[in-house]
Amino acid sequence: MSDPDASSTESMIDWDLAVKVATKVVGEGPVVTRAEAHDAVAELRAGAERSTPLVREFTGLVAAERTAPVLVVDRPNWVQANAQAFAKILTPIAANLLSERSGSPGMGLGAKLTGAEAGLMLGFMGSKVLGQFDPFHEGPDEHGRLLLVAPNVVHIERELGVDPHDFRLWVCLHEETHRVQFTAVPWMADHLRSQMELVAGSIKGDPAQLVGDLTKKVVDLFTGKTDGSLIDLMTTPEQKQVIDQITGVMSLLEGHADVVMDGVGPEVIPTVASIRNRFTQRRQGVGTLDKLLRRLLGIDQKMAQYRDGAVFVRAAVDKVGMDGFNAVWEEPANLPSKAEILDPQLWISRVHG
Repeated sequence: MSDPDASSTESMIDWDLAVKVATKVVGEGPVVTRAEAHDAVAELRAGAERSTPLVREFTGLVAAERTAPVLVVDRPNWVQANAQAFAKILTPIAANLLSERSGSPGMGLGAKLTGAEAGLMLGFMGSKVLGQFDPFHEGPDEHGRLLLVAPNVVHIERELGVDPHDFRLWVCLHEETHRVQFTAVPWMADHLRSQMELVAGSIKGDPAQLVGDLTKKVVDLFTGKTDGSLIDLMTTPEQKQVIDQITGVMSLLEGHADVVMDGVGPEVIPTVASIRNRFTQRRQGVGTLDKLLRRLLGIDQKMAQYRDGAVFVRAAVDKVGMDGFNAVWEEPANLPSKAEILDPQLWISRVHG
């Protein structure tokens, strides 16, 4: 992988191998004609642009213009973009570990093993993700980027049997809300990064041993010897407080996007109720392996974040109005904790008295 941020993590994770494995696993997606592909890409770009003022009018958040590009990508390009993003996120962890044990025996083999595991996970996710905002992407005059995965959008709209025009705008509304959140609140990305670096700084030990332990834990998850997700398994009691803070923020962001979709959707998407119902039913009807991988990767936890975060946002808006709720974006101290997400009155009392 050509991204320079990958170099400092290559001794722990072979990112080139991860990309190769993921690209093979993910496939190319549904069969479409050239005209169908062109129409899908054009409609997703237009949907993202159309969503910006809709999100602004509903939320009151004003995003900086042209600072976070919208990219409509295929599955292999999504894999490449996320391998680069993960390499950047994991750099502090790798630097911390490698400073303690340089040239640890077995790291070469471990890097291949974790690279293959990362590739399998990226491949699985790359066939599922409809869209994603990467807040940590940096480019010339760019801070973050929105990725819309056209083949997956087409695949799901066909599988659900929903109106493709409505479904594409529905997806864009959710993902554009995330883009607006980070561009209208410029400190948010740095805040999340600093929280992740706190977790990274607390990870100690022999890199080769950690790789071996992680591999064993993955096997235990697949064989049912343990429960939870990879995030749970890598969290020590000392890290739990920071992880809970990150969980609170992610629940806020996801729940807020869900509330925006439900608030704006009925006005501009005629079949939004049908889309929501079918999308929920599809999620419940996945197979055994799919459910296992979703648990392993923490995707089911993410779904819970949608629900808890949406309940929090609705409760806060009901009590203090949208302007009162928007105090959450003023400074990091106003962000809800995990406990406040589950009990919105705690946040209202703390922030509004």
